[in-house]
Amino acid sequence: MIQARNVSKSYARFTALRGVSFDVPSGQVVGLLGPNGAGKTTTIRIVTGFFPPTGGNVSVCGFDTVEQSIHARRSIGYLPEAAPLYPEMSVEGYLDYRGRLMQMDRAARLRGAGRCMDRCHLRDVAGKRIGQLSKGYKQRVGLAAAMLHNPQVLVLDEPVSGLDPAQIRETRKLMRELASDHTVLVSSHILPEVELTCDRVIIMARGRVRADGTPSELVGRMSSEAPYLIEVRKRTGVSGAQPAVVFGGVPGVAAVRRETIPEEGEGGANQFWERWAVVPQPRAGDLRETLARAAGESALVVRELHREGATLEQLFLRLIEEDDGGATAAAPSGEGPSR
Repeated sequence: MIQARNVSKSYARFTALRGVSFDVPSGQVVGLLGPNGAGKTTTIRIVTGFFPPTGGNVSVCGFDTVEQSIHARRSIGYLPEAAPLYPEMSVEGYLDYRGRLMQMDRAARLRGAGRCMDRCHLRDVAGKRIGQLSKGYKQRVGLAAAMLHNPQVLVLDEPVSGLDPAQIRETRKLMRELASDHTVLVSSHILPEVELTCDRVIIMARGRVRADGTPSELVGRMSSEAPYLIEVRKRTGVSGAQPAVVFGGVPGVAAVRRETIPEEGEGGANQFWERWAVVPQPRAGDLRETLARAAGESALVVRELHREGATLEQLFLRLIEEDDGGATAAAPSGEGPSR
């Protein structure tokens, strides 16, 4: 449904996107994840036809967003982070107004408004002014307006921004329901929401796609790099090498660093124990037995030895850290790296 091929976007001396490529197939919820300044909103604006790309191309439902812009935009329902609502209008009046803007006839407007109010649970506030509604209800009104013409593709920019936990759960459930008959592209910088809601995750950093796959696939890529955590102390009356030296000398170990034990500093039994994180080299295999043997041979008593479970958060943070050294030029006002 959405295809982006080698998309770039530049503003004078600032480059917001650098060769971005991805596909969003029919019937999936795909999350566009990244920190502020990653290029998510620029990507969304190009997909929705608001901006033309500097290079590359984007198509929606087979229509090029530049050469066939009108057809592409008719295939999209777009909910920006700040939904364009009129507080003095009623919910049903606003939906009728949006339908007229989209040149829908009266019968189509009534059908669309009824369907969307049911889908977004707005029937009980249909006659209320939008300005009287809570943030959660306003977000639903914006989503209903985006769905009004029954588009094949929904593009949602930060859809849970500013919502409370209960409203976030409702919005998450609704997005999952929408995937049954829509293709959904969700932009967010909130990792847990993307992980819980999306079938696939595209991680962006500094205008590039850094990872693309299902949450389980991305976590699987991190599994081989997950560190081992070892709590040890020196055997009483026996001298030996420091743990950093012992574990650093094990074949397949890339790095060793000391960690803080949660109870450390309170005195008592924990004052003699040290916790170490041992980072394996790629494809090193399972090092638990080797690490335990090395500790025993070096007069270290092992209290705990386990491997941390890999998480999507670890991958996300690692990719962001890798990009921290990149320089960012100032972007024109109102454009560039806002997200």
